[in-house]
Amino acid sequence: MVWRKGVEGDHAAELAGARLARQATASLAGLLAERGMSRKDLADCMGVSPGRVSQILSGDENLTMRSLAAVAEALSAQVEITFFDPPIPSQPEPRESTAPETGPLTGSFVSSSQFTN
Repeated sequence: MVWRKGVEGDHAAELAGARLARQATASLAGLLAERGMSRKDLADCMGVSPGRVSQILSGDENLTMRSLAAVAEALSAQVEITFFDPPIPSQPEPRESTAPETGPLTGSFVSSSQFTN
């Protein structure tokens, strides 16, 4: 299902989906590492082949809610999906000028070779 019409919307949705898949697989890989579990261990818990687990963890797989739920169920873990507004990029605060407000500064650059000891 495409939420936005047009090529740009399709591309944005594809990128967002890929990013979510990477986040989910990275989180799952982290949980497996914390528990000292291998992909084969997860496959045994899920009752699937190690190849299927590799597909899930590759990030190329189109992960569904059901596949995420199946992984969570097999690991007695929870999946949390949260929608939130992205943070607003911070804008650099304007610096207060210490230059007099009489106009632009003028002058010339002086080379260090012009100074004598």
